[in-house]
Amino acid sequence: MKFARLGAPGSEIPVLVDGDRHLDLRPVTSDVNGDFLASDFRARVASALDAGELTELAGAAELRIGAPIARPSAVICIGQNYAAHARESGAEPPTIPIMFLKTPNTVVGPNDAVTIPRGSEKTDWEVELGIVIGERAAYLDSPSESDAHIAGYVVANDVSERAFQMEVSGGQWSKGKIAFGFNPTGPWLVTPDEVDVDELRLRSWVNGEPRQDSHTNDMIFDARTIVHHLSQYVTLEPGDLILTGTPQGVAFGGKFPYLKAGDVVEIEIEGLGHQRQEFVAWEAAE
Repeated sequence: MKFARLGAPGSEIPVLVDGDRHLDLRPVTSDVNGDFLASDFRARVASALDAGELTELAGAAELRIGAPIARPSAVICIGQNYAAHARESGAEPPTIPIMFLKTPNTVVGPNDAVTIPRGSEKTDWEVELGIVIGERAAYLDSPSESDAHIAGYVVANDVSERAFQMEVSGGQWSKGKIAFGFNPTGPWLVTPDEVDVDELRLRSWVNGEPRQDSHTNDMIFDARTIVHHLSQYVTLEPGDLILTGTPQGVAFGGKFPYLKAGDVVEIEIEGLGHQRQEFVAWEAAE
């Protein structure tokens, strides 16, 4: 199943994406949020679909695409999870997952404009696989238990300001990760049965020029390992979002310029959808 949320910010309508159709999910749930994802949501939606309770949303094609999940309680990120990206960043590949946090208000629609922070000279793009939690996870005994706690997967752009992240960070990365809108997400939440999460191609482009091109099978720590590992330190709640790291090909590696106002970033993960963001100056946004 593929789920989306359509409409103006704060007023998104939950839909089931069924081929070219967008079926209104409001007979089943008010939103794609933690309560919905924790309530055997796939069976509930399948039952409503079979009963003919879900009708097409009129004008869906003209509506803004929001993030496919409502604002999560937590956005937890894994750093340097592709060996080549770690090396382009000047670091050795990690032996345990590196964790940092983004704030919930970074999560916006996949095609929303992204504001370059005031004073930024090093705003960067990062295509990433996102994991959405569907059942509370704490102290899982093994990675094999993770699947039961995963509602699905999303495309995410872990937008980063590298000077804030590395030069004025005080040793923590989050300063460069938490500007409003720094986590375009979607267009869809795709349930695990729809994709092979270990064999997905990730790509990014800036102004139409290729930047990143890799596969999730290049991750150092796979999705199940990440959920298991994090559960030893934090209780993961339904609706929470985990970003799993980016492959090589970002500006921080030194081969490409950082983003400036007017640049257009596109990212894509096969089976999970495509994003497009124009980057705008803070002054213009204000």
